[in-house]
Amino acid sequence: MTRTDTQHVAVQTLDAALSEGDWFPGGTAVSHLRVYDWPTVDGLAGGSPHLHTASSEGYVVIRGEGVLESLSGAGYDETPLQPGTLLWFTPGTVHRLVNRDGDLEILVVMQNAGLPEAGDAVLTYPPEILADPEAYAAVTRLPDAAEVGERAVEEAARRRRDLAIEGYLRLREAVLRDGPAALADLHRAAAALVQDRAAGWRHLWQERPLAQAERTGRHLEALAAGNGDHLANATLYTAGMVPGPRRFGMCGRLRVWDLDGVRPVR
Repeated sequence: MTRTDTQHVAVQTLDAALSEGDWFPGGTAVSHLRVYDWPTVDGLAGGSPHLHTASSEGYVVIRGEGVLESLSGAGYDETPLQPGTLLWFTPGTVHRLVNRDGDLEILVVMQNAGLPEAGDAVLTYPPEILADPEAYAAVTRLPDAAEVGERAVEEAARRRRDLAIEGYLRLREAVLRDGPAALADLHRAAAALVQDRAAGWRHLWQERPLAQAERTGRHLEALAAGNGDHLANATLYTAGMVPGPRRFGMCGRLRVWDLDGVRPVR
């Protein structure tokens, strides 16, 4: 960006600005996902089925072709994915990404930045694992690549994915047979798994999406009164990619932007 002496961008200090709601729009997080091409027991390639307990998730398909399998209040569904597809789903929706051509890449927009990373997601393991928090944590946690090497992390991620597929296929069969009511046990287990952490998530919601919504409300009140003073605080922010190789996510290899390390352009 080139600036002249007549151009000006008013910049607040980073801490003050972010405390007033200058997080990424909507308090969301953005990541770039290359969906796994690892085959599964049912012959399809893709990621680990899971649900989110408090956050909605959106996809913008940028490359490749695939399918999103979902289990929700509507039962079982399949949504084709191709470049330009835009979709989103609400908490409680079990979703499985299927990589049809091996090239599926998605821009993922997550509501409530910080909550999914803090454990908002619950994988569809068999019921006996979902009922045991220690067993759940043991099979979900991936080792540190710096200690064991990337190959060992990949093997652990594949085992985790395969276990989620095992539970998912049983769950899908139950939903096809009995309807959406078959999801009730999973939803109860998911709520139990996150119960102890959920209270600690409130500050993330309050300082990010809620703060932005409340700030917009104040701006609208001011504008309705003919007051545009807040416009003088205009600020441009940039965020870089987290350095290092793509990490192993639940559905594929991830690159994420460092939204905690956001910087105002000066």
